[in-house]
Amino acid sequence: MYRPILRQSAKQLSCAARPAAVRSYAAHATPQPFNWQDPLGSQSLLTEEEIAISETAEAYCQERMLPRVLQAYRDEHYDKKILEEMGELGLLGSTIKGYDCAGVSNVASGLITKAVERVDSGYRSGMSVQSSLVMGGIDEFGTQEQKDKFLPKMAKGKLLGAFGLTEPNHGSDPGSMETTAKPHPTKKGYLSLSGAKTWITNSPIADVLLVWAKYHETGKIRGFLVERSECPPGTLETPAIKNKNGLRASLTGMIQLDECPVPEANMFPDVEGLRGPFTCLNSARFGIAWGTIGALEDCISRTRTYALERKQFKGNPIAKYQLVQKKLADATTDAAFGTLAAIQVGRLKDKGEAAPEMISMIKRQNCDRALFNARVLQEVFGGNAVSDEYGIGRHVANLFVTQTYEGQSDIHSLILGRAITGLQAFV
Repeated sequence: MYRPILRQSAKQLSCAARPAAVRSYAAHATPQPFNWQDPLGSQSLLTEEEIAISETAEAYCQERMLPRVLQAYRDEHYDKKILEEMGELGLLGSTIKGYDCAGVSNVASGLITKAVERVDSGYRSGMSVQSSLVMGGIDEFGTQEQKDKFLPKMAKGKLLGAFGLTEPNHGSDPGSMETTAKPHPTKKGYLSLSGAKTWITNSPIADVLLVWAKYHETGKIRGFLVERSECPPGTLETPAIKNKNGLRASLTGMIQLDECPVPEANMFPDVEGLRGPFTCLNSARFGIAWGTIGALEDCISRTRTYALERKQFKGNPIAKYQLVQKKLADATTDAAFGTLAAIQVGRLKDKGEAAPEMISMIKRQNCDRALFNARVLQEVFGGNAVSDEYGIGRHVANLFVTQTYEGQSDIHSLILGRAITGLQAFV
């Protein structure tokens, strides 16, 4: 029913090879109609392939994911078959070349993310961890053997991943992590991992966990691929964290390691320090910058529909009143600006010219503006906003989490401030 984004024909390959079409910007004699769903014409900046990928992702998300999200959110239930469905369409690890991955542009990947988060941030979080954090980390830093072993199955959603960086005592300060990797006392060629990670998406169901720990020989942070099936009983536990206020449609848990044996061959060979996890996080943050705009656009659409249908004050639709129109105008403007910024950084990322601070800027700005506008648009629903059937309260709760995780907005402010001034800020 849905056309996979995996490019399987010569026509698709040739389409991918040619640059974006040059479009005419000649002046028109008559004014062009305003499209509130694409206010600044961002689609004109996309290639034909990117548009096709976006349409495929949107169709799947609206027809298959949207009908089940409300009950999933209520029940704190995540169906891991969702990742298999995404894998069948080629949506997982989409920018990776080879290993049954689609190898599309960063902009195309962003459009996929936007479509998923238009439904729910939790669904996007599950995909982001699989694609950007774990698959991206293996592709960037893994050995050839590690890539061959894990990436093809992860691309199909047959092998699920989790990313273990944050610890109970160290969130925004990952350099102080306490998880360690030491020589295993009895198994030659193995290391023993001990420590705890928390707020880990997918951990309760993950087959392979990318855990960052301090390596005994150097004291430097290294990445380790922990395979659940190879862990003896009692050495690996991944309890779920329940009763969340946001991201209830995704699974969140802990990673508890107690002298867990991991083959030395499962350690990333070269990357040391925070460069490894931060590279993975930058890829995920780029996706979040796209995804939060998708959530905001859904809030705009829901609010517009409600305001046109809701009659008050002499039978007028409340969309007729200036206070409501201003809320919609502000939100639509921020969504349009956020999309253009994400496209620009995506193009630079494809050319290898995107500075990490650019990603900090769009992650911070798009998360902040999406949350702010969603909260304001929620006011249009009045008391009905309390009902989860209207959907906007779910987006508001989720967007608070997106503003907080993978670098809370204040942390990205510090990153940008240091880059602008060249000075380390006082803390």
